Amino acid sequence: MSDEAQRERAARFLQLHRGPKILVLPNAWDAASARIFELAGFGAIGTTSGGIANSHGYPEPQRIPRDEMVAAVGQIVQAVAVPVSADIEAGYGSSPTAIAETVRATIEAGAVGINLEDSPGVDGSSLIEIAAQQDRIRAIRETARKVGVAIVINARTDVYLHAIGGRDARFGNAVARANAYREAGADSSFVPGVVDADLIGKLVRAINGPVNVLVQPGMPSSSELEKLGVARVSVGSGPMRAAMGLVRRIAIELHDEGTYTSILEGAIPYPELNHVLRR
Repeated sequence: MSDEAQRERAARFLQLHRGPKILVLPNAWDAASARIFELAGFGAIGTTSGGIANSHGYPEPQRIPRDEMVAAVGQIVQAVAVPVSADIEAGYGSSPTAIAETVRATIEAGAVGINLEDSPGVDGSSLIEIAAQQDRIRAIRETARKVGVAIVINARTDVYLHAIGGRDARFGNAVARANAYREAGADSSFVPGVVDADLIGKLVRAINGPVNVLVQPGMPSSSELEKLGVARVSVGSGPMRAAMGLVRRIAIELHDEGTYTSILEGAIPYPELNHVLRR
C-alpha cells in the first residue's frame, strides 16, 4: 500500500467517527475473518488483541510478543481494502518511547488507527496515571506526524471494565480520563464495561468527542446506541470466542459421538472460502 493510500484510509476512518451513522466495527483476528467482515459490507475493520493473542497460543493481557502482534495486523491489512484499526493493548512497553516504537511498527504494517488502554498501571496499580497516559498519547501523535499518517487514536479507559473505585466515583473518573486523553491528542474515547443505556447516554454527553463502547451481554442494539449518540461500537474478541465455541462443540461431538453435524451445518463451502480469499 502506498503512503498516499494509507493517508486516504486514515482520513476515511476518522470521518466514519463523525456520523451521521454509528460506526459498527467488527474485530478480526486473521486474514480470513477480516475478508468475511469486509465482504459483509463493513466500511472499516478493527483487530482484536485478545483474538490474535489467543489464536497464536497466548493469553491476555500483553503476553504475545509485539512482533507477532504487528505481523498479524499486517496480514489483516493486506487481506482487505478498507481501513484497519489495530488494538495494541497498553502499547507493549512502559515508556512513551517504547510505545511510540510499537505505533511506528503498527503504522508500517498498514494500520490507520490504534486502541490504547490505560491499564494495567505500573508497579501493580490498577490504571496508569492520567499524566503518564497523556505523555504516551502525545508521543504517539508525534510519531504519527513524523511518519506522515494521521493515525486515529482511540484512547481506552478501563475504569468500568475493571470496576475501579467505588460505583459512584467511576463516572467522574472515566469522564476525567477520557477528556484528558482527548486533550493530549486522542481522536475518540473508548469506555468498555458499560451496558446501561442511561449511563451510556450520560457518558456521551460528558465526554468531549466521539465515544466508543464494547458489546457485552445486555448491550443495547447498534440502532439504540446511535440514538444515544454513541459514535462507535466494537465487538472485541467476541467473534473469535464464538468461533472457538463452535470448535469446542465440534471437538466434543467428534470425540464423544463420532458424528459430524457441528462441522457440516453452517460451514462455508470449500470453494466459496477459497474465493473469499482471492483478491
